This record gives sequence, C-alpha cells and structure tokens, in this order.
Amino acid sequence: MRPRWVGAMNFRRKFLLSVLAGALAALGHAPFDLWPVALLALAWLVWLVSIEPLAGRASVLAWAGGVGYFAIALHWIVQPFLVDVARHGWMAPFALVFVAAGLALFWGLAGWVSTKCPPRPIGFALALALAELARGYVLTGFPWALPAYVWTETPVRLTAALVGPFGLTALTLLIVSFPSLGQTRTRRLSFAGLSLVAIAALFATGLARDGDDNDQDKKIRLVQPNAPQHEKWDPEKAHLFVERMITFTQDDKGEVPPDLIIWPETAIPYRLDRADSVLSRLASAADGIPVVTGINRSDQGRNHNALITVERGGKVTQTYDKVHLVPFGEYIPFGQLARIVGLKSFAARDGYGFSPGPSVHLIDTPIGRALPLICYEAIFPQHIHASPERPDYLLQITNDAWFGTFSGPYQHLQQARFRAVEQGLPLVRVANTGVSAVIDARGEIKISLPLGKAGYRDAQLPVSLPPTLYSRTGDIPVAVVLLFMLGALTWTGWRNAIANGQ
Repeated sequence: MRPRWVGAMNFRRKFLLSVLAGALAALGHAPFDLWPVALLALAWLVWLVSIEPLAGRASVLAWAGGVGYFAIALHWIVQPFLVDVARHGWMAPFALVFVAAGLALFWGLAGWVSTKCPPRPIGFALALALAELARGYVLTGFPWALPAYVWTETPVRLTAALVGPFGLTALTLLIVSFPSLGQTRTRRLSFAGLSLVAIAALFATGLARDGDDNDQDKKIRLVQPNAPQHEKWDPEKAHLFVERMITFTQDDKGEVPPDLIIWPETAIPYRLDRADSVLSRLASAADGIPVVTGINRSDQGRNHNALITVERGGKVTQTYDKVHLVPFGEYIPFGQLARIVGLKSFAARDGYGFSPGPSVHLIDTPIGRALPLICYEAIFPQHIHASPERPDYLLQITNDAWFGTFSGPYQHLQQARFRAVEQGLPLVRVANTGVSAVIDARGEIKISLPLGKAGYRDAQLPVSLPPTLYSRTGDIPVAVVLLFMLGALTWTGWRNAIANGQ
C-alpha cells in the first residue's frame, strides 16, 4: 500500500518534485561529482513516475525530470552564444530551454512506456536506459551527461570496459529502481538493501579490474595556448597565441626530447592553404619532431575541421577531416534552407559550416598508430567502433573554450576518460584552454594541464590493455537485452490484464 500522503499529493506538486529530482540527479556530473546524491535523486524520480497511474501524466512527470536533469547538466550550452553577446546573446536562454525540453522528450517517452511494463519501476528503468541509448544515436546523437558518467570518480567506471556506457547506464537505473518495488515499508527497506548490495557489487567489479601499469618509453609534449574564444580569431591577437605555441614547442626538450608534439584543435588560425609560413616556423621550432595540430582547410569547395601532421620543412604528411560534426555549431542541417533564412553556425569562419570527412581512419605517429578524435567526436563511443582496426592509442584535440569555465570542459574530460576505459587504450588529450591530459587505459589522469592556464607538459604514453569486451561487441548486445526485457514485461502485463478481464 502507498502511504496516505502520496494519494493526497496533487499532480502539480509531483511535477515540481520531478523537476527537482532531475536537477539533483545532474549533480552527479562534473564539476560536482556527487554520485550518492545523483543515485538518490534518480531513485526518487523513478518512484514519482511509478506511482502515477495515468500513462499521460507519468509521461509528463518523466519529461519534467528530464528537463530538470538536462537544464542543470547542460547549462554550459549557453556559453557559445556569449562569445559574441551582441549578435548571439539573446539566443542563449532559448537554446537551454529548447535543448533541455527536447532531450527530455526521450525521458517522457520512457515514462509512457513504463505504464505498459509492470512492475512499473523496473519498466521505467529499462525504458529510460533504452531512451538514453537512443539519445546517443537519433538525429546524429547527443549522448552527453549519460547517467553512467556519475561514476567517473569511482572504480565503478571500469565496468564500462565490459558493458559500455549505455550498459552501465542501464545497470545504474535498475539499481535505483529497486526501492520503489516494495508495497510495504518492510519490503521497501529490503529492496533498498538490495540496491546497496548491487552498488557494492559494481564497486567490487571495478576494483577487480583496477591496477597500476607502467608507462611506455615514448614521450609526448602537450601544448596548451589558452586562447579565449572571443580572441582566438581576432586578427590583432591570433598571431600572439601562435607565437606562444611556437615558444612552448621549441622550449627545452631535455636529454630525451619528445617523440611527438601536439597542438590543439584549430590551433593555427589560418586556413591550410594560407599557412605555409606558420607551418615552416612550427617545423623549425620542433627541430625534426613531428607535430600534430588542428587547422581548417578547404578541398574542392568544401571546408573541413582538420587534424594534420607537420614534419620537416613544414610538410604536411597526414590529414584527418572531422567526421562527426556539431549540428548548428559546425554545420546547419538543411544547409541550403539555412542560407535562405540566414541561419549560421558558430565554429565555421564563413558562417555556413563545415563538411564531414569521408571516413574514420588511423594516423601514423612516432609513438604508434592513433585514432584521431576532434573535440565533439570523443563523446560518441560508437565513433571509435567505426575505426577499421584497433589503434595503439586515442588522440583527442579539442577547443573547450566554447564550453565556458565551470562545468562543460570537465564533463567533456569525463567522457574522454570513459572512452579510454571502454577500449582499454590510453588517450592523449590536448585542449586549447584545458584540460589537456594524458589518460591511461583505466581512465586515470596521469598528467594534466589545468583549465585556463597556458603552458606545456611532457609525459610518457601509458601502456594499452588487451581489447575489452565492449570494444568487441559495441552497443548492440545492450540494445537487444533491453528490448527483450521490455518485451517480456510488456507481454506479462498484457497477459495479466487479460486474465483479470481488463
């Protein structure tokens, strides 16, 4: 039986409490990392949705929880609009409202589905896990702030090597659903105890996979210029950041110089066909050491956000064009229509965006074969599975200046750590304004340059681990299991309804 006060709770109060529960759940993400608060808040939301008997209202409550969750977790999304406040500032609040409300539709759909899948708490957990997986794929996908990421600062993140981020999301949601299963206080306490046992099992699984590995005898230099976004492309200041990076590149290389030097995304503020002099100076400063850097380039009338390798004499020996572009940031969907109505993207200098690269592929570096990830690409676990073969390490260049200085850059770093765990590979991350880091195959940060600081760091590349289970299977097994379990619950619900003459 439900407590009497539950029946007296009106729908408006449930709605507001659902928003609050979602907002508190978002505190599990960086920079707060309050995973116990997140678990309790998610459990609260599951309960609120589960006690609502009407499908439509359950859907609205789940949507409200999603609005609170995404409004807090993604509040950094207003930052790109504040780079040029005079032109774009008015869009900032609308962007946050539309993004939070739009992504919450996935949660709302899960709330509706749960009413067809008894027991309701389990049905909602499974439906929400499947909705989060869909969020990572539908309309090019946006799997930022998955519930699994609340475990980043705990050993539990290591279970992503087995089930991936969507599998860990499903396990997390199932665990928080258990306390809502009980119909009496005693049973609720029993199921809450089961949740604690399951959390302990996740920690034990993570600790069993933990360890301390040695670094390879391969040295890299991370160069972080710390160019504010509003100054990065300013003709009067852009060259100063280039000079800063050249100075960091040619600085004391010690008795054992680095094998590879890495600059961040769009580090060179000139298009490739106009950057010969800068590339020559870069190569001279590197003194024979290959340099990987980000730059924009054009090819047959198409603009690309690219990564290139520069060697002696400023010669470009390898190119990778970003494949997974940011909608409305790097390109406008329905581009010709966008030109007609005057919509422009933020990151492209001509305003109308970039074209995607033809394929995901590896590049050769002195420290091994690397899979390039340009900024946004690192949030997609499935992007790495598109690689034709397993790399020796993951290489992310990014410009997190777009994400502000509070939560966005740290959440982006969280996701990079998960990519390393999922694949059992070290990840080298170089960011314009930070956080630049070397991450080992278990997601631990070995060395870093803090947010908002200019400088460079030399580091050894960590060793890779054997291929993980998730690196072999991807997301299909998780999707199949979730669909099967939801189907089984739905069939059970129909059978019981028929037996009861409903």
